[in-house]
Amino acid sequence: MQAHPRAGELVTTSTVGEVVRAFVPRPLPPDPPLSLTEDDRELIDRANRALGRLDGLGMLLPDTQLFLYLYIRKEAVLSSQIEGTQSSLSDLLLFESEHAPGVPMDDVVEVSNYVGAVQHGLSRMRGGFPLSLRLIKEMHEVLLSRGRGSTKQPGQFRTSQNWIGGARPGVAEFVPPPADQVVRCMGDLERFLHGDPVRTPVLLRAALVHVQFETIHPFLDGNGRLGRLLIPLLLCAEGVLQEPMLYLSLYFKRNRREYYGRLTAVRDSGAWEDWVRFFMQGVAETAEQAVSAARGILGLFDEDRQPLVALGRQASAALRLHEVMKRRPIASIAQLSALSSMSIPSTTQALGNLQRLGLVRETTGRQRGKVFVYQRYIDRLNEGTTTPGEE
Repeated sequence: MQAHPRAGELVTTSTVGEVVRAFVPRPLPPDPPLSLTEDDRELIDRANRALGRLDGLGMLLPDTQLFLYLYIRKEAVLSSQIEGTQSSLSDLLLFESEHAPGVPMDDVVEVSNYVGAVQHGLSRMRGGFPLSLRLIKEMHEVLLSRGRGSTKQPGQFRTSQNWIGGARPGVAEFVPPPADQVVRCMGDLERFLHGDPVRTPVLLRAALVHVQFETIHPFLDGNGRLGRLLIPLLLCAEGVLQEPMLYLSLYFKRNRREYYGRLTAVRDSGAWEDWVRFFMQGVAETAEQAVSAARGILGLFDEDRQPLVALGRQASAALRLHEVMKRRPIASIAQLSALSSMSIPSTTQALGNLQRLGLVRETTGRQRGKVFVYQRYIDRLNEGTTTPGEE
C-alpha cells in the first residue's frame, strides 16, 4: 500500500498481533486544489443538467412516489450485490409481502435494511435534521439492525482496526485509519459536508465525500452501502433533488473494477481528477438512464392498460387491480383485495383477466396462498440486477 501526500499519509499501527501501515486521509478539499480542464467542466455541466431533468420527473410522472418506491428498492439490491449478496428485486418484494423468498434470508434482510436506512435518513432530514455524523450513525444503526451485521456495533464508529481484502491485516489490500483517528477524520468530513473550510459545488462535494468516507471506513461493517447512500442524500439535503432518485450502484457495479481502481488511485497517486471524471460520467449516465426508464415504464403501463379497457363490464375491476399492482407488483390475493378495496371473489376474477391477457402470472403453483407478479413490470425493473456482484 502506498500513500500520496495529496491524499494522506501512512502511519504504523499494531492490530491482531501484526504491525501494519494504515492510511490516514488529509482533510478535504484536496491540496493542491483540483485542476479541472475545460472538458472536465463540460462533463460536470452535463451531469448537472441531467440531474435537473431527473428532478423534473415529478412533472412527467403522474405519481412520483410510485417510481421512487421501486427505484429505491432496485438501488438497495444493487448496492448490496456489490458487497456480495445474491438477493434479487423479486426476493425483496416477496420478503416485504411476507412471502419468504428461496434465497439465504440474511441476504434479503440486508437489502431490506438498506431500504429502511434510506427512509430513516429522508424522514429525519425532512423533519429539519441536518445531514451530520449523528444522522449517519442513525442510518448505520438501521442498516445493521438485523442480519449478519447486527453484532458489529450498529450505529457506532469502530473502536478496533479493520482492513479490506486479505485474511489478515498484514496482507490486506487496504488498511483504513487506526480506530483512535476515526472520530477526528469524520469530524473533518462533517465540516467539509457543511462547507468548511471552503464552499464546494454540491456535485463535486458528493464526489469527494464518497471517496473520503470509503477511505476512513468508520464502521466495522456496512461502509460501502452507506457511502453510496450518502450521495443522493447529500443532493437532497442541498436541494439539488427533491427526492433521492440518483443511485449510482448500477454504474459502480457495471464498472466495478474501475470503481475500486479509481478509489485506490486517489490514495496511491493523489488522482482526484480521474476519480471526479469517473464519478461525473456516472452521474450523467445514471440520471439520463433514470429519466429514460421512467418514460419506458409509463409507456409499459399505457400499453398494458389498453386491453383492460376493452373488457367491458369487467374493465373497472381489472383497471383498479392494475393500478394497485403498479405499486405492489408482487402480492397475494388477500393483499390485493385489501389494497384495492375489492372483495376476494372480485379480486380473483380481475386477476384471472390479467392472467389471460398475459399481464400477471401466479408464482407458487399452489391452490392456497397464491402469489401473483406483474411480470413485465418486474422484468423492466430487474434490468441490471440479475447478475449478483462478486465477492
